[in-house]
Amino acid sequence: MMQFLFRLRPFALLILRFGIGIIFFTHGWAKVMNLNATMGMFAQNMGLPGWLGVIAGLLELVGGVLLIVGLFTRICGLLFTIEMCIAIAAVHWQKAPWWEVPNYNLPLAMLVGSFALAVLGPGVASLDFAFFRNRI
Repeated sequence: MMQFLFRLRPFALLILRFGIGIIFFTHGWAKVMNLNATMGMFAQNMGLPGWLGVIAGLLELVGGVLLIVGLFTRICGLLFTIEMCIAIAAVHWQKAPWWEVPNYNLPLAMLVGSFALAVLGPGVASLDFAFFRNRI
């Protein structure tokens, strides 16, 4: 049974990359397509600098695509891990205590998935493997 599951690892990493990537991409797209609203949301609702919303949107948009195709996967995973840590600590925990997980379950899931990709890498079904086979 374990051997069978181990053989599914490339597919599992592909699905993980695609799922995490598409979620980040769609959130980034929404931020970038509505820059004024994004900057206002970050400044007024979150108490963060408005320009940080633009940076987050671009990171999510471009990083999401990179995860989907499996290029610079570990770097994107690490950047998304940091972004989600900041989002949880600076935004979600300000509205509810840490033990009320339903208030931040999506950012937490994205943090965990991003960290897993940073640690495990992209797998063989990726551009990283095609271009940097000996380095990933």
